[in-house]
Amino acid sequence: MAKKKRTWRGSRPVVIWDLPTRLFHWLLAALVAAAFAAGKAGGNAMLYHEWCGEAILVLLFFRVAWGFIGSGPSRFNTFLAGPSTVLRYVRTLLHREAGHHLSHNPLGGWSVMAMLLALLIQAGTGLFANDDIATEGPLYKWVSKAASDRLTSIHHFNHDVIIALVAVHVAAVLFHLIYKRENLITPMITGRKSWKGSPPVDMTQAPLWKAALAAAVAAGVVYVLVR
Repeated sequence: MAKKKRTWRGSRPVVIWDLPTRLFHWLLAALVAAAFAAGKAGGNAMLYHEWCGEAILVLLFFRVAWGFIGSGPSRFNTFLAGPSTVLRYVRTLLHREAGHHLSHNPLGGWSVMAMLLALLIQAGTGLFANDDIATEGPLYKWVSKAASDRLTSIHHFNHDVIIALVAVHVAAVLFHLIYKRENLITPMITGRKSWKGSPPVDMTQAPLWKAALAAAVAAGVVYVLVR
């Protein structure tokens, strides 16, 4: 018998992910993929690897700022839950009809933070890294060769950590889509999600000028940092 698709009677579409958050998500995914590809290619492609790393750093600085000044659902205090809430959610993880979260679920919120932290470490260590041949990070000369080598080792190890986190992220999205019958992909494209009743989180949408300002400041900081 075919599985019934989850429906929510009386539900209505609400804007959950604003445009800046959606652009951040997809640009970050594209730049991480490009950075990995350029890093694997090596040689002249390392220049593009560096450019991608700097662009990723701009996006990460923006997202950290947006986590405090952005739209309600995108703020960290909206989707970061305490240990007891996360534990209760984990206990019901395999329950097909357990819960329906407008923003990130308690476990997903912390997985987002883990990804942001891992990428910050990757971009940050890349600024000081070297390959002992021809490529050096823009801040390589600010540290000793020994310190650069240690940071390069962290950069290489963290590469595998990011791959693992991406794999978990994709697996979680597919798990929700196939097992829990909850589509998490479409809302990150359209920004809208079906919800019944009053939203349980602050739905205030921040103006786009605030996002543009945050992005400009993030770009300026990175430019000054690496130039």
